[in-house]
Amino acid sequence: MNNMTNNIKLVRSKRKSISIEITPDARVIVRAPYYASVSEINRLIGEKADWIHKHLKKMQALQKQRSEEALEQLTPQDIKLLTTRAKRIIPQRVRYYAGIIGVEYGRITIRMQKSRWGSCSAKGNLNFNCLLMRTPDEIIDYVVVHELCHLKELNHSERFWAEVEKVFPDYRERRKWLKDHGNEIMYK
Repeated sequence: MNNMTNNIKLVRSKRKSISIEITPDARVIVRAPYYASVSEINRLIGEKADWIHKHLKKMQALQKQRSEEALEQLTPQDIKLLTTRAKRIIPQRVRYYAGIIGVEYGRITIRMQKSRWGSCSAKGNLNFNCLLMRTPDEIIDYVVVHELCHLKELNHSERFWAEVEKVFPDYRERRKWLKDHGNEIMYK
């Protein structure tokens, strides 16, 4: 139960009641009015613990099933085509945004990854997931900018996000899109 309470996200808003939602990617979101006390919220979570646990297990099972089905659906040929396309598109986007951000980068690697969209090494080498080719262009650009900004700030500090925001003032929406749709793309 402790593990579950660590993964609960609390969202406060102008609403009249407390609700609990289990998302398709097996996250627990508690929505509560601004005036609701923490003890009142915790009491409701405690009362609904069995319900939360049951539905979390159901979503996790569905998620596992989807990811297994998805991995079966991508053929080696599909992965090769995505990788070839990514090798054509991503380096152009990296060059373009590196000029805007004012950074130099090392090697660019594109491959199939099961858990990351991109990464940046301390040496300035960039890695990108070929599955980015299944996302909209603005998401590809967001991931490219995200990794390039790590060349200035190798962390996720406020300074890092300020760098991302200089290029994409709407980065939060792009980031949210990836959070909301990433699993279905990565596991298709």
